[in-house]
Amino acid sequence: MHTRRAARAVIAVLALCLPLSACGQSSTGGSKEDKGGKGSTIGIAMPTKSSERWIADGRNMVEEFKKLGYQTNLQYGEDDVDQQVSQIENMITKGVDVLVIAAIDGRALSDVLQQAADQGIKVISYDRLILGSPHIDYYASFDNEKVGELQAGYIVDKLGLEDGSEKGPFDIELFAGSPDDNNTRYFFQGAWQVLRPYIDKKQLVVRSKQTKLEQITTLRWDGGTAQKRMDDLLTKAYGNESVDAILSPYDGISIGILSALKSDGYGTKAKPFPVVTGQDAEVASVKSIIAGQQTQTVYKDTRALAKQTVRMADAVLNDKQPEVNDTTTYDNEKKVVPAYLLRPVSVDKTNYQKELVDSGYIKASDLR
Repeated sequence: MHTRRAARAVIAVLALCLPLSACGQSSTGGSKEDKGGKGSTIGIAMPTKSSERWIADGRNMVEEFKKLGYQTNLQYGEDDVDQQVSQIENMITKGVDVLVIAAIDGRALSDVLQQAADQGIKVISYDRLILGSPHIDYYASFDNEKVGELQAGYIVDKLGLEDGSEKGPFDIELFAGSPDDNNTRYFFQGAWQVLRPYIDKKQLVVRSKQTKLEQITTLRWDGGTAQKRMDDLLTKAYGNESVDAILSPYDGISIGILSALKSDGYGTKAKPFPVVTGQDAEVASVKSIIAGQQTQTVYKDTRALAKQTVRMADAVLNDKQPEVNDTTTYDNEKKVVPAYLLRPVSVDKTNYQKELVDSGYIKASDLR
C-alpha cells in the first residue's frame, strides 16, 4: 500500500511540473523561451554624457523597454574606449539578453562582441555602425548620407547656387566628424556629392585646400578641437578675407567653430556670420540659430529611434524577424548589416518652432 501511494504521489508531482516545462521554474520567472523575452535584461552602452542627445537616447530607450516589461542596464563610456569595452564585458557577465551599443570607436569592439556571440547575445548597433565584426545582428539609425545631403543642400540654397545660378565664387570650409565613427564617412559622402559640382565649377572655393576626409575630421566630435582648427584656418587661409559658409556635421562642432569666428570679429554688420550647418538639434545650437549665429541643424528625432530599436530587440527576444528597410547599404567589412533607417529633417529659424517645439522634442521654456 505504501508503495502504491508513493507511486501515485510521484505521478501527481510530474503532472504538475509538465505545464511549467521544468520543476522549480515559475510561470512568470521561467527561461527566456518560456516568457517570450519579457523580464529579460537589455544592456545599453552609450558613448558619452557630454552630448545631450546621448543622454536623451539612453533615457528614451530605458522608458520604452520598461513599458514592455524589460529591465535595462544603461552605461555611458564617457568617450573612453577601454571603459566602454569594460562596461560591455560586465553586461555580458551579468547575463544580459540583448546588447544595444552606440560605439565610441567602431573598430574597437571585435573581441568583446565575440564574447557576446559565444553567450548567444544578439547585438543591435545603435546610430553608429560597428565595424569589423560579424556579430552585429541589426543596425538602427537615420539615413546618414541624407544628413550630409541636407547640410550641403542648405548651403547651396542659402548661397543661391541652385537652378543654374552663376553666383560666386564663395569661400567654404569643410569639417567632418570623428575618424573612428563610421557615420563620419556617410555624412561627408552625402555632403560631398552635393558640394563637389560647385567646387569643380569654382563657384565654391575651399581656400585651405583641405577637402579630403582625413584632413577635416574632428576626433571624438570635440568642439574644442574644431575651434582650434577653425582658428588656424582663419589665420592661415583668410587674413582679411571672410569665409561664406562652413560645412559642420554636428552641433557641438558648430559651437566650437562659432567661438573661433566670434574671436575673429564675425557677428557684426561689417563681418556677418557665414552659413554654419549642424546636426542633432541640441538646445544650445537651436538657441544659437534663433540668435542668428548658427544657421541650420539636422533634426533626428531620437525618440523615434529609441522606439524602433526597442521594437527590434523585442522582436529578437520573441523569435521574430525585426522590421528593416535597408539590406544593402551598411557593410561593416564583415557583413552587410540589416538596417532600419529613419528620416532626418533640416531645421533653421523658419521651422524650428514646428519641428522641435510643437512636436515636444524641445520645451519652449528651454529656448528662452
